[in-house]
Amino acid sequence: MRNSPWLVFTYTVIIVLGLLIALPNALPQSVLQRIPSWLPHSQVSLGLDLRGGSHLVLEVDEADLTKERLNSLLQDTRRVLREKNIQPKSVVRNNNNIVVSLADPSQSDAAVTQLRTLGNVIASGISAGQSDLAVTADGGNITIGFSPAGIATNVDNAVAQSLEVIRQRVDQVGVAEPTIQRIGANRILVQLPGAQDPSRLRELLGSTAKMSFHMLAPNGQAGPGVTIMKDAEGNSYPVLDRVEISGDRLSDARVSFDQSQQPVVTFRFDSAGATRFADITRQNVGNPFAIVLDDKVLSAPVIREPITGGSGQISGNFTTDSANTLAAMLRAGALPAKLTVIEERTVGADLGADAIRMGLYAGVVGFVLVAAFIFVLYGTWGILANIALLIHTILTFSALTLVGATLTLPGIAGVVLGIGLAVDANVLINERIREETRKGKSAFAAIDTGFRRAYSTIIDGNMTALIAAAILFWFGSGPVRGFAVTMALGLIISMFTSVAFVRVTMIEITRRRKMKVLNIKPLIPFSPYDKHIQFMKARFFGVTVSALLSIASIALFIYPGLNYGVDFRGGIQMSVKTQDAADLGRFREDLNGLGLGEVALQSFGDNNTMLVRAQRQEGGEEAQTAAVTKLKAEIVKIDPSATVTGTDVIGPKVSGELAWAGILSVVIASLAMLFYIWYRFEWPFAVGAIVTLILDVTKAIGFFALTGLDFNLTAIAAILTLVGYSVNDKVVVYDRMRENMRLYKSMPLREIIDKSINETLARSLYTNATAFLSLLPMAIWGGSAVESFAIPMAFGILVAAASSIFIAAPILLFLGDWRRRHAKAVAASNDATVEIIPPDAGQPRKTAG
Repeated sequence: MRNSPWLVFTYTVIIVLGLLIALPNALPQSVLQRIPSWLPHSQVSLGLDLRGGSHLVLEVDEADLTKERLNSLLQDTRRVLREKNIQPKSVVRNNNNIVVSLADPSQSDAAVTQLRTLGNVIASGISAGQSDLAVTADGGNITIGFSPAGIATNVDNAVAQSLEVIRQRVDQVGVAEPTIQRIGANRILVQLPGAQDPSRLRELLGSTAKMSFHMLAPNGQAGPGVTIMKDAEGNSYPVLDRVEISGDRLSDARVSFDQSQQPVVTFRFDSAGATRFADITRQNVGNPFAIVLDDKVLSAPVIREPITGGSGQISGNFTTDSANTLAAMLRAGALPAKLTVIEERTVGADLGADAIRMGLYAGVVGFVLVAAFIFVLYGTWGILANIALLIHTILTFSALTLVGATLTLPGIAGVVLGIGLAVDANVLINERIREETRKGKSAFAAIDTGFRRAYSTIIDGNMTALIAAAILFWFGSGPVRGFAVTMALGLIISMFTSVAFVRVTMIEITRRRKMKVLNIKPLIPFSPYDKHIQFMKARFFGVTVSALLSIASIALFIYPGLNYGVDFRGGIQMSVKTQDAADLGRFREDLNGLGLGEVALQSFGDNNTMLVRAQRQEGGEEAQTAAVTKLKAEIVKIDPSATVTGTDVIGPKVSGELAWAGILSVVIASLAMLFYIWYRFEWPFAVGAIVTLILDVTKAIGFFALTGLDFNLTAIAAILTLVGYSVNDKVVVYDRMRENMRLYKSMPLREIIDKSINETLARSLYTNATAFLSLLPMAIWGGSAVESFAIPMAFGILVAAASSIFIAAPILLFLGDWRRRHAKAVAASNDATVEIIPPDAGQPRKTAG
């Protein structure tokens, strides 16, 4: 038995290339700059939870956009009718339509023809070629409005335009390496690394920045064509609706300082704007002139003399930062519609550095624990398995680098868990080889048969875990997606490192050492083999205990219930770190006196770290910003040493979507695995797996309720991973049962099940132990970002291991016995005979029934 030289060469090239691609991730930037340019230089991008920064999701306000479009359409309607000498009685806006009432109904057809010219042709989609306007006539009344396709097109165009405006605004304030991209139909994701002020970001990105210049009403009274607007100090101004000059005529805006060294924003118009500005100021000397930004008066100076230079200045109670923000927005231009911040997450640089350190510690310790366990299990052959694990980790990072993935703290957890799951393939292969050796097979025969028989089990197990990862990626967002990507890559790569690489290396070592028998011996004698434990005797006890625990879990879910994180209930969440032990009682008392509703506090990690949660405030995004500012100020007032290391602000719309996506992802993943097992095995196996899965998931939810751990996006990732892991565990046992059913056709099902569990007991114990060891450091040192994943997963591994034996197997036994009894009943029915006397015959005759 020899390896193909080309196969060995191919594997060597893959490993060397993987090492070169992954190497830059281990090198400091100073060293990386000195290595030759022909070598790879790309590194895995770090997520904001590792390097610090701000993550915002903005949504185009469809109602505001439609309002703006209708205001423009109203003016265009009046202009077209006036130009075509069509006399209207009235042209008014009614909700989301423009209603025209004609003085002469006979002009209705002509009016409709002219008004349809105001529409724009939709360029793409199923409505391509149609107008975005719907114009209908009823006698002398004409209704104009945007069609559903037209509204969708308006939103699409607004998002595209907003992307460019946001990109320009971010460039204006000089943020390095920003991520600005469209997500979904009407949302924009903005990620800005480094320390950022969340309130300033909201102002910079969420403000429409529609600037206009208006005259004030001469008599100072409100009336038709006059809107009362306020400035930052609450002063009211009667502003004429007519726009004298719009902000799109601005060519530049900069920050300067007046004679009292207060910051002001100076602006300059383009040539057409300068001419118009000169005419307005010449005609209105002595009159007040309002500068309006997003329906708020910035300033309302009196025109002292004509301004012919085409420039001016805006004064007010600006800070240097707010003046810079306003200047940046004016230079970048106005957004086509209001953008609402529906999700905001800010991580301080210090918290990001702590996360990197904890993630590395947990990852290294997890790898060492797994490697040590494998070495104890398989002795010198365990060294080969550990080399395969090391190559697996290197290739995972090279794959992350090649696909341009972003590494987050949950992503590190995915890498660590991937190592634990990769061990599963090594354990399966080594246990199969041991089994074949005990049967008396030679070294090469044991290797060949062991790999062949383990291969289908490995494929089935990995497929179930990949289904969970795919569902996580599809329904997840941000760090959860990062976890799904790293876990999926780890599973795929393990097929190369744990199967292909190990097989080739084993054959080569066996051939060079001329081994006749392959003995894989542990360092510490421990033999769970050749056991004849009658597990099915305890089936009723196991099912009863599991059912009682699941019922108790459901009761805990009802009361006291889950500790829903800000992801699912919306609101504000802050991570606060104090120099000394935090006085939670004092913090709770003072923060609840701010009038922000109930403020909940929770200590985590150590005594000087806590989470502060407040409900979402009534009002728009300004109310959330004000609440965050108020909380921060009060926290520092209570304890001057306190620092806010992270802030999350989640809107009700996003929290509802996340909750629904979480429920849907668990259901879809479970059904997908059900159908996969049904396809690969038979329906009793699928039913056994899904019933056991439901029991496992209910226990996991009960664990969350009992411990009070945050139930958030990371918790959903834990449950989905547990679903995949649990089914993976069942698949290994099921695969051996199916194999034994074919070998021992006359053996009672109960004995086959007991025999199969005993034969796979070593694999189950070892794999669950390695997965548990890989997660243990994450549970201890991972911090709040992954504790909702690692701790429940460690618990879930123990539950999944027990349920494979005491739940899934008894269900299969019950269904199998039922099938056999049913088959015997059908056979007996088919063999039965009945006497039928035909109407025209005097003698009976037998007919098989």
